[in-house]
Amino acid sequence: MASAFASITSPPERNAAHPDGLADVLDELSYNVNRDSSLNGIRLGVLLSAVGRRSYGPLLLLTGLIAISPLTILPFTTSIVAAITLLIAAQMALGLKRPWLPKRVLDIRVPRKAFFAFLDRARPVVERLEGDVLRQRWSFMTVPIFVNLVALCVCAAALITFPLSLIPFAPFAPGLAIVLFGLGMTARDGVWLAIGIALTAAALWLAVPMIL
Repeated sequence: MASAFASITSPPERNAAHPDGLADVLDELSYNVNRDSSLNGIRLGVLLSAVGRRSYGPLLLLTGLIAISPLTILPFTTSIVAAITLLIAAQMALGLKRPWLPKRVLDIRVPRKAFFAFLDRARPVVERLEGDVLRQRWSFMTVPIFVNLVALCVCAAALITFPLSLIPFAPFAPGLAIVLFGLGMTARDGVWLAIGIALTAAALWLAVPMIL
């Protein structure tokens, strides 16, 4: 019987001599996912596997990018991505080294054409970001106690996405916070982790009146 859960497998190493970065994550997606397939959709499990060896940071970055991308015009996409992000962040908070996701989640399909259009637009922007504003700093933010704090903030950002999804464009704030957390963890840049925490607090302030 197939297991109800499936692990996120790792793609072959391509550029191990260079440090992991945001551009590397996008390159892995472009390199490992078949752009010319006749299938209209890409399994979420394929996308996660493409960045799986980098663990939680790029996984959060991927879900965050989907959360702020035009793909969210599809019905229920915002809530589904928030639920997946919450599951990933909860495992991160518990200190699990390798995240697991239900097979049903891994079988969700993302529109192939829209995904690669977004990827192509994002790549040159990412190159400028990495050259100008992303670098290793504030390393104290990457020690376990702060990583746990980041995980809890990601959980909060995912949770408040649900009530904010009732307001047009409001889920962009927690989605952007998740992108910043993914950026900070991937680039080991504590400044962006701190900004993500601040943005989560602002999004929470926006969501509280809707919850109470």
